[in-house]
Amino acid sequence: MSSTLLDQIRCNHEEIERLERLVVQDLQTQPSSSKDRLVQGHRVRNTIHSIMRTIEKLVETYEDKDGAREDEIAALGGRTASGVNVYCAFYDRLKEIREYHRKYPPGPLVDASADYEALLKAKPVISFSGEEGAGRYLDLHDMYNQYINSKFGDRVEYSVYLDVFSHPEKVPRRLKFSRQYMKYMEALLEYLVNFLHRTEPLQDLDRMLSKVEVDFEEQFADGKVIGWESHGQESKLVPSEHTVIDLGYYTTADELTGVGPEKLKEALGSLGLKVGGTLQQRAERLFLTKHSPLEKLDKKHFAKPLHKGRQNGDAKATQEPDSAKQIALTEAKVKKLCNLLDEAIERTKQNIVKKQAMTYEEMEEERKGEEGRAEIESDEEEEGAFHNPLNLPMGVDGKPIPYWLYKLHGLGQKFECEICRNKIYKGRRAFERHFKEPQHQDGMRCLGIPNTKNFNEITSIKEAKELWKRIQERQGVNKWKPEVEEEYEDGDGNVYNKKTYSDLKRQGLI
Repeated sequence: MSSTLLDQIRCNHEEIERLERLVVQDLQTQPSSSKDRLVQGHRVRNTIHSIMRTIEKLVETYEDKDGAREDEIAALGGRTASGVNVYCAFYDRLKEIREYHRKYPPGPLVDASADYEALLKAKPVISFSGEEGAGRYLDLHDMYNQYINSKFGDRVEYSVYLDVFSHPEKVPRRLKFSRQYMKYMEALLEYLVNFLHRTEPLQDLDRMLSKVEVDFEEQFADGKVIGWESHGQESKLVPSEHTVIDLGYYTTADELTGVGPEKLKEALGSLGLKVGGTLQQRAERLFLTKHSPLEKLDKKHFAKPLHKGRQNGDAKATQEPDSAKQIALTEAKVKKLCNLLDEAIERTKQNIVKKQAMTYEEMEEERKGEEGRAEIESDEEEEGAFHNPLNLPMGVDGKPIPYWLYKLHGLGQKFECEICRNKIYKGRRAFERHFKEPQHQDGMRCLGIPNTKNFNEITSIKEAKELWKRIQERQGVNKWKPEVEEEYEDGDGNVYNKKTYSDLKRQGLI
């Protein structure tokens, strides 16, 4: 009976222990393929989430905000408003239990362990796009389209983009203060987090991203974030490498005039300075920032803010530290996730380069081949589940052949061939066929015996030699043949057999 609060607490603790044992049992099984590893990871993660939900219920119960648990414990101890009466509380409780079982008779006992064991066989649904290849590659085509169609991006090939997207610090800072760039970075971060959740289900991303935020706060306050050094401290000069023009290459304002009015306008706007005036005035105004911090410059050089917080020229949000900090934090998270996905990014690059050299038919053939390999990997586990107590041989379908077929072909009989290095053949058909196979022919050749039909059914080396000796005697191989073996010598010392010598002499050649 689980109607009481204490009994519900006990049931929750029991469920947590069952689920923990289930996780241990699942992790002890070594997955046979990458697909099985993914399925196992998602299954374990779902089980852990169930444990966490149950723990939340227990924490809420132990907090006892409504006092129900304390009241129930007091009732079990017999404490009432009039005093303590243990026996009265005991018999009241006993009466309540009997009344409950009388009203709800016990049904058949259900083994709850069967339901938990079924969780080990569950296969969570993991969705991947065709381009992701079951989690082996990244599919960044949406982000790539946003990148090449934006002001902060360049029109590059997809393979080049895979080298660029993980380095947001290469984007000029003056182009980052736009809604388009912020949306792009948020979409990229969201995809990378989602991809890691699907391919690394047991990775604690929340804790990792929290650590990134803590480290980022320290680095941003000290001005050590790459690409955002000047935003960590309010009274610091913007480094020249983050402006449009590197002032280190110029010694006078006159030299800056050679850059052109548009470049000077962009550089002044990125610093929040006035962008108007003649070419010489713009160059002099920008050259002031080479040796003097921005806070020491006269206010007359700064542009007046317009409505919505915008400044003159191309200056947009350089005076908005909160926006800059949010963008920098998003970039830090993206770079951290890219480090974790370094192998997947490299595989994606190789896959893209390979596809660029393939035709459509070759890509389709490769895709079908990958699907076939995935099916074979998934079937490997099923093959080991066949019940084969008689150790029957496997058929062409990968399953044990029927027993009647086993008896029909006489596969229970075993034949050993000494000539084939004591190899054992199962079944009469395989035994008869092996006399024409290379292994048996090689064994006969080593014995110096021709592999003819006369030696069929002969498996012993001794019997084969005796049979070959009898055949030679019957054919007269060992008899003396004077016309072949008798030798003659002419006047020049040449040696011939009798037959050849007689023929040459009749022809008058000797």
